[in-house]
This record gives sequence, structure tokens and C-alpha cells, in this order.
Amino acid sequence: MNARALGVAGALFYIFLWASAFVPSKTGVLESSPLWFLVVRFAVSGLCALGVALALGAKFPRARKDWIAIVVLGILGNALYLGCTYEGLRHIASGVAAIVVSTNPLVLALVAPWLLREPLMPSKVAGMLLGFGGVVWIMIVRTGTGSANPGDVALVFMGVLGSVASTIVYKRWCADLDLRAVNALQLFAAGVVLLPLAIAFDGTPHAHWSWQLIASFWYVVIVMSLGASLLWFWLLTHGEASRVSAYYFLTPAFGLGFATLLLHEPVGVRDLGGLVAISLGIILVQRS
Repeated sequence: MNARALGVAGALFYIFLWASAFVPSKTGVLESSPLWFLVVRFAVSGLCALGVALALGAKFPRARKDWIAIVVLGILGNALYLGCTYEGLRHIASGVAAIVVSTNPLVLALVAPWLLREPLMPSKVAGMLLGFGGVVWIMIVRTGTGSANPGDVALVFMGVLGSVASTIVYKRWCADLDLRAVNALQLFAAGVVLLPLAIAFDGTPHAHWSWQLIASFWYVVIVMSLGASLLWFWLLTHGEASRVSAYYFLTPAFGLGFATLLLHEPVGVRDLGGLVAISLGIILVQRS
């Protein structure tokens, strides 16, 4: 398998994992204190990642600027992004949340020419708009956009901005560092930053213990914070951020796949229209 094919396969697998995290994340929000759920998730994930990094002989940064970049990465990509998203999921309709989060590639494509020196070709712009249009169409067809308080929408979008900013930080200042060390340290940074916020806004932690909550917790720890995060950093290291992020548009496609396989929901002709638009959009972005 050549490097390009490997990158495409990796991006597809990452989006598959990212789409699969919605259910366990929603379970964590509904069955426990959301911010405390994240604090414990980052602490446990950080310890696991640190153990793996040490066992594999990862090289930890020495320069002060590298440590600062990693801390900022964790604050933006985990504390801000997931913190805002989890808070928004308390009230926001799932269709609205999916559409807001899917603006990530659009926002990144707009800032990449200035901050990452990635060219913004007309075909890339067209592909991004076509892909986002496909996402919106599928969400309208499947569930409707639902309703949401503008404050909740703004909160989720703030998380999107944090995610985009973390991508820029990684590409500019962390891409040459050891991925294993970066992942462990940025997880700890996110947990430390969210701790006082969890105390202030969630108060005493609570949880409705069930096997679903426990399974959801370990899924987001092992699969998402450890496996998917490393894969995402690897993809950013080996490709343009705007090209890689375009695959986020495939999230509803995987959602349809889960619904078909697990819930036996049929895929209609109108669904296929959205999927075609998303596919064409990604092709335009990759060829630009």
C-alpha cells in the first residue's frame, strides 16, 4: 500500500472511530457529571498513554517552547473542544450538534492559507461547500435539524474553534515531536485545566452507575483518547490539515451505516443524494 492510500485508509478509519464516539459520549453526559466525566477520562487516559510512552521509549520534549505548545494543544483540542461539546450536548438537538461540528473543515480551510500556508484553491472551496451541504441535507432528511438555544449552538461552535486552533498548533509546533509523548502530556494538560471548571460548574460529582456508563467510559479512554488521538496526530503529520479534516464530512455516512447495521434502518434515495455530495466534495478537496 502506497503512502497516499495508507493516508486515505487512516483518515477513513479515524472518522469511523470519531463517529462511533457519539453514543458513548452522550451516555457520559446523561449518566454522569459531564465535566467530571471528562476530567476522569483525561486523567486515566493520560496515565495509560504515559505508561505506553515510557514502555516504548518515547522521547519527551526538553525545550520550554515545546512543553508550552503541548499544553496549549491539550487545552484547545480536548479541554475546550470536548468541554464545550459535552456541555452543549446537555440540551442541543443531535442534528444541530452534528451540523455545527461539521463546520470544522470549512473553518480550517479558511484560515489554513494564512496560518499553515496551505493554498485555498477554488476547487477546494467548492469541495468544502459541497461536502458541508451533503452533511446538512442528510441531517435534515434523517432527523431534521431540531431546535436549540442559540447559546448552546454558540457553545458547540466555540468547541469547533478550539479544535481548529489545536490543529494549527499541532501542525506548526508539535508535528516534529514524538507523538506518544505529545498525546500523554496533552491529555494531562486538558484534565488539569478542566478540574477547577468541573468543581465550579458540576459541583460534587455524581453518576448513575451501569454497565453502559462503564463501557462508554473505557471506550472513549482506550479507543478515542489513546488510539484515535494518536491516529489523528499521525494523519496531520503526514498530510495537509485542510485535506485531512475534509473527511469529517463522512461522519453522517458512518452514522447511517451504524443505524443500518445495528438498528436495521433503511437507507433511502434522499440519503444517497447527501452521500454523493459528500463524496464529490472530498474528491474535489483531495485533488485541489
